[in-house]
Amino acid sequence: MSLFKARDWWSTVLGEKEEFDQGCLCVADVDNSCTGEDKIIVGSYTGYLRIFSPHPVKVGDGAQAEDLLLEIHLREPILQVEVGKFVSGIICKESLVLNSMDGMLMLFEQESYAFGRFLPGFLLPGPLTYSSRTDSFITVSSCRNVESYKYQVLAFATDADQKEDSEQQKVGSGKRLVVDWTLNIGEQALDVCVVSFGQSSSSVFVLGERNFFCLKDNGQIRFMKKLDCNPSCFLPYCSASDGAINTLIGNHNNMLHVYQDVTLKWATQLPHVPVAVKVGSLQGLKGVIVTLSDNGHLQCSYLGTDPSLFQAPKVDSREINYEELDVEMKELQKTIRDVNKSPGPLTLSEKEDFLSVFATVSSTLDSVSVMIQSRVPLQKTKLSVYIEPPLASTCDHFIFDSLEPDILKTFSLSVFLKGNYLPSELEGTAVASYSMSTGIPRVVQCKFRLPLKLICLPSPPFKIAIHKLTIDTNKPPISLSSLFPGFAEQLDDDQGNVIGFRFITGSRVTLLASKTSQRYRIQSEQFEDLWLITKELTLRLQEHFEKQGIKDFTCSFSGCIPLQEYFDLIDQHFELRLNGEKVEELLSERAIQFRAIERRLLTRFKDKNPAPLQHLDTLLDGTYKQVIALADTAEENHRSLLQSFARLKSATHLVIMLIGLWQKLNADQVAILEAAFLPLQQDSQELGWEETVDAAVAHLLKTCLSKSSKEQALNLTSQLNIPKDTNRLKKHISLLCDRLAKGGRLCLSTETAAQQTNVMPGKAPGPSPAAPSPPSAPSPPSAKWGSHDSQQNCSHVSLQLA
Repeated sequence: MSLFKARDWWSTVLGEKEEFDQGCLCVADVDNSCTGEDKIIVGSYTGYLRIFSPHPVKVGDGAQAEDLLLEIHLREPILQVEVGKFVSGIICKESLVLNSMDGMLMLFEQESYAFGRFLPGFLLPGPLTYSSRTDSFITVSSCRNVESYKYQVLAFATDADQKEDSEQQKVGSGKRLVVDWTLNIGEQALDVCVVSFGQSSSSVFVLGERNFFCLKDNGQIRFMKKLDCNPSCFLPYCSASDGAINTLIGNHNNMLHVYQDVTLKWATQLPHVPVAVKVGSLQGLKGVIVTLSDNGHLQCSYLGTDPSLFQAPKVDSREINYEELDVEMKELQKTIRDVNKSPGPLTLSEKEDFLSVFATVSSTLDSVSVMIQSRVPLQKTKLSVYIEPPLASTCDHFIFDSLEPDILKTFSLSVFLKGNYLPSELEGTAVASYSMSTGIPRVVQCKFRLPLKLICLPSPPFKIAIHKLTIDTNKPPISLSSLFPGFAEQLDDDQGNVIGFRFITGSRVTLLASKTSQRYRIQSEQFEDLWLITKELTLRLQEHFEKQGIKDFTCSFSGCIPLQEYFDLIDQHFELRLNGEKVEELLSERAIQFRAIERRLLTRFKDKNPAPLQHLDTLLDGTYKQVIALADTAEENHRSLLQSFARLKSATHLVIMLIGLWQKLNADQVAILEAAFLPLQQDSQELGWEETVDAAVAHLLKTCLSKSSKEQALNLTSQLNIPKDTNRLKKHISLLCDRLAKGGRLCLSTETAAQQTNVMPGKAPGPSPAAPSPPSAPSPPSAKWGSHDSQQNCSHVSLQLA
């Protein structure tokens, strides 16, 4: 990044969606004006030819109507624009040379075709230029060779009608086309140019993909410069210093570098990537740099800086009245508190979104649609779809160049399972981002639920299970065959109160409904598998009673929170993190050992009288095998860590849900638990789940769940470093459940937390009959899920933006 930017003198944008390249720009006095001022000639691949004579009223003005002298559509792509004396009857005659795609050089003298010659060994056309001092044509072939052909050799060589004739020329049939000199530069060339110092000497400049070459007119290298960035164009020209050459080089980092030979003299920032650069004299201003981008951004600029004419006004010195400042500070703080409590009156544009997003899931797992609709014209709207891994979608990012008002756009995507483990959520989110006319960014989102059939199939129920939990309700039990119609195909009529699920990973879950009590039991072989079925059960029960107009339906949990099973999953995840650190340390040590052995072997091989290897080659081979084995172990551990993190997230969701049902927490209190226990979307060695959750839970214990004001002053938080073990984390989680059981309440305001009744320790986690029971407020599903009758394991989502 340069400290200085190119000073904009005049600029314009050419056409709409036109394309340009390095040959599309020329700066010359095309109309032979009396003042000798240059004009800017631009041709595009769409066939438009434009000639500009910039007349800015002030520096930085855009193009005016009178600046455009000519605009004509030639109906054919314009590959290159040059200015010269190409018509007959002029004393100094100039010729044209064309290089065709099949490698033929065709020379035109004024309006007449002179001759054509095929270049030997030709594959693709490269940059071409002419050296007047040596009377030679210089090009760069596909073999990465800079080649020079004398005009005299081209003129007297046999005229070949076909490429094969040129390759099979014999000495007896005419002179053979022979290259004057050649030089291999080892890379493809972007451009070639010749700069002459009068009749005494000239230099050939070649811009490569990574290097910049300066050659003598006999093909010897004068100097070369390795470039730090990928170049896009260049322009060599004679310097005011004797024997020096200045070169302008543009690159793909929006930079323009000025070199004097190989020394960087200046670097400036451009607003675009230049594909062509020229220097001209415009309106009496010499040395104006003209640049052109591939999308038609034409700019005239100059180097240097503009002086700042701003002067800071004098400030009247006066004594500070601290009492008035205190009164003003209190008023401002009161205003801030009032604004935080109530949002206040908003205008229609501030209260309502200009964009709406809808998502629907197909009932047959064939498509998921996303629909987008706007109330006002919007530009560059971006839509992203997020789902939990290992779920993946066929497309998750969409960009709309423009959205017309009240026009509904719909597109579909498919969601599938990419991995051999289960996701922690079947909920997806579609997020649309746009900017208002004032430049304020806005975000609109909607959530959708993916069908359960995406990850599991019907299975015969089983009676023996390791992990069980019971959900209580305040309504009579519902037939599971009507609640899960897509999974009741293999059940008999007398099995309506039991249903089995088999996940595609192989594990099984059984759901039972009591015939005499208002309870449902979920049992599984693995603890984390209880989560998805339990959540699906509560959501479908809520939707079932809402359809019947029953609004007082609630779920509760009266058992003990299964912390031990939860802690086992935490230990498994933490052990994989520790193993990953150990493997990375061993891999780093073996890599250092491998490089040290390589250095010793290279030293032995470079000696004129090498000493015996002393089994260094055997040691190198063994170290190499260890490096490969450790790398494979690190990859396997990383895959296991991803699966363990997904299982841990599922178990965390389940524990949060059970705590919410146990203590009848409202939606805001559940959100606090989710923010504390699920702070990370992805797990890494640098910032892991254990230390992050430990810090968040410790903060809750210090604030809203503290026993006294003295405990609030204690610093229970720790640095976010990987801990030695999980004992501290498990202790904090147990303490959190204990304080919730003793009447503690989750809140974000410290003032509310200070007013709570102090909690007395000493009782194990479990249901507390004395705990207050605020009414639960389960949130309805944000996207409709249909019937699940298909046996496929791929869900398609359809999104709508409105």
